This record gives sequence, C-alpha cells and structure tokens, in this order.
Amino acid sequence: MRIVDIRELSVQLEGAVANAVVNFSEHTVSLVAVVTDVVRGGKPVIGLGFNSIGRFAQSGIIRTRMIPRLLAAEPASLLAEGGQSFDAAKVLATILRNEKPGGHGDRAGAAAAIEQAIWDLNAKLADEPAYRTIARAFGREPVGTPVEVYTGGGYYYAPGAGRTIRDEFMAYREMGFESFKMKIGGAPLAQDMKRIDEALQAAGGPDRLMVDANGRFDLPTALAYARELKPLGLRWFEEIGDPLDYQLNREVVESYGGPVATGENLFSAIDTLNLVRFGGMRPNLDIFQMDSGLSYGITEYARMIGVLESHGFDRRQAVPHGGHLINLHVVVGLGLGACEAYPGVFQPFGGYSPECEIRHAKVRPSDAAGFGLEQKRELLPFIRELTA
Repeated sequence: MRIVDIRELSVQLEGAVANAVVNFSEHTVSLVAVVTDVVRGGKPVIGLGFNSIGRFAQSGIIRTRMIPRLLAAEPASLLAEGGQSFDAAKVLATILRNEKPGGHGDRAGAAAAIEQAIWDLNAKLADEPAYRTIARAFGREPVGTPVEVYTGGGYYYAPGAGRTIRDEFMAYREMGFESFKMKIGGAPLAQDMKRIDEALQAAGGPDRLMVDANGRFDLPTALAYARELKPLGLRWFEEIGDPLDYQLNREVVESYGGPVATGENLFSAIDTLNLVRFGGMRPNLDIFQMDSGLSYGITEYARMIGVLESHGFDRRQAVPHGGHLINLHVVVGLGLGACEAYPGVFQPFGGYSPECEIRHAKVRPSDAAGFGLEQKRELLPFIRELTA
C-alpha cells in the first residue's frame, strides 16, 4: 500500500463578512487529496483534508516542500504497524524534514492540510467515520455521542443593511442552535455594548452569549471592556489581545474574573505550554480554542490536549476554533467540550453536511467513512475537481 499522488487546490472562501481585524473575502483554503494505490469499487481510495478557515491557502509550501518529501519517502516508512493504514505521525515527520523548530506560522497550516487528509484516508480504509479512527488511535472508546454546538457569528451590519444581530441569531435558533458568539472591537465601546444588549435579548440569557475581540485589544482597551462586561456574566470573553501576549491575558483574567477563551492562534504544543504557564488560565473555568487545522494536524493537536491535562485542565475545556466537519470529528473522537459552527458563512467549508442534524443545540457526525466531506454539498464540486 502506498501513496501515488498528492494534490492541492486553493479554494476561495465565499462571503464578505468581517470581524474587528480582518475581512474574510480575501481568504482562501488549501484542499488536499492524498491518492493511494488501493482500489475499491473501481476507484482509488483518496484521503481529503484542508487547513483552517480564516487564513490563507498554503499552496507554495505544500507543493514545493511537503509533497515532494512525502512522495520521495520509502512507502513502508509511512505505514502503521501491520501495514493496513498510514501512520499520521510518521507522515507529519516526513513532510517536516529539514524544517527548523519554532517560527511555526503558515507552515503549521500547510502540514495540517496533509496530515488531516491522512486521518480521512485511514478512516476510509477502515470504512468507518473518522471520529472512530481518531478515538482508537488515542486510546479512547469510539462513541458517536452528540456534542454541544454553538454558532460563530454576530458580525457587524451597516445601518440600513436590512439585517441585525437579532435577525442573525433568530435565524440560528430556527436551525436548532441555542448558544451564540458575536464579534466586538470593531466599533467604539459604547456602540459595542448596545450591540451586546441586543444580542443578549436574542440569545435569551448571558450563559448563551460569548463575545470575541479577535485579538484586537491592547491592555487599556481590554480592561475597559472587561469592566463593562463583568456584570453581565457572559459565557466567555474570547481572544482579548495578541495571542502571544500572555501577560495581557493574565492581567485581564485577574481583573475580569469571568471565563475567558483563547488559543485559536497558537500553532504547537509548546505554545500551549507557554499559555498554561504564563497566561493565567484556570482549570474548570476557561476555554482553550486551539485548532488542529492551524497546528500541524491532529497529531500535534493531541499533544496540546496532553499539555492541558498534565497541568490540571480538563479536556472538556478544549473547544476548537473553526466550525466545520473535521473539527466535529476531532471533538467527538477526543471527547472535547463543544463544537463551533459557521452556518451560512465561510462556505464551502463552514458548517456541516445535512446528514449531521442539529437538534437541541447538539450535533453528531454522520456515518459516512472519513470526515464525510463528500456529503458537504457546497464542497463537492471542488472535491470532484481535485480528484478527477
């Protein structure tokens, strides 16, 4: 059994939504196909993966550095014991050959696109959903129990645009969601507080509302927001300042008192260790949002979870950034806290397939082999283009 081809396609994200820092209309995602010599039903078995939503495709790194390394490797060196599947950790080590440690950046997302395709491939070889493959690989019972899901959204709407945060949240309610996240930091504090009040009324209570500053605030601004938000009792205050400013995070945590969430822009286990050491995060309270699609894939992400647990945190405090099918399988397979979802935005990757029905704010993966990306109707034309 061997890999015979690896293909990458840069796919443009649809929609012109923005947060306090970036406009997503310029963003792209790398969709990767790993083709094997295993043939079933007259077709090769192909693993599919992509890097995280909210950044850019990594075509150059994938095509000029990582694909050549993988194709040049001795086929047997990439196989797991028994030779019936591929070893994702061995694949990751191969595509990172000659890469210096540190300075993770875009390299981490490029590696993740390929590494996650290996998990999809292994699940297809086993003819099972990816969450089962992931669970067994890390010594867990593969149980497809529905998990909590909340919506990422709450964007800024221009006056007269014909849509408000209330409209957005009420539409999500009709889809089966009960908890909602909104963007802040893109308007003055007084205006944001009015938006938060509107969102609270639509959400139905502070325990159902989260606010996300997308790393925009300096310390004085962060503390000013914290003072206004503290009496509200929100579910969490997310990405307060620069993701590597652990001191800022710690000072706001101490001042704010309520739950905070961060970590979506950390790319490695050592980044996570530094957050745990210096960021003021508290067991059984705060939320860690690291994302395997940004951090070398599921192999490295599992190491991040290991860092949390070795320092007294519960893996249910991990709620990955990025509302899509891959992270749904990661959450279920690793027994994490909850899933994010992007209904109607960040297409063709955001959200789930119709087979992943959302009921009473819970979702479970479908029974499709792999991540079930082929069931995502918006994504299917790009999969066909890549695998033709």
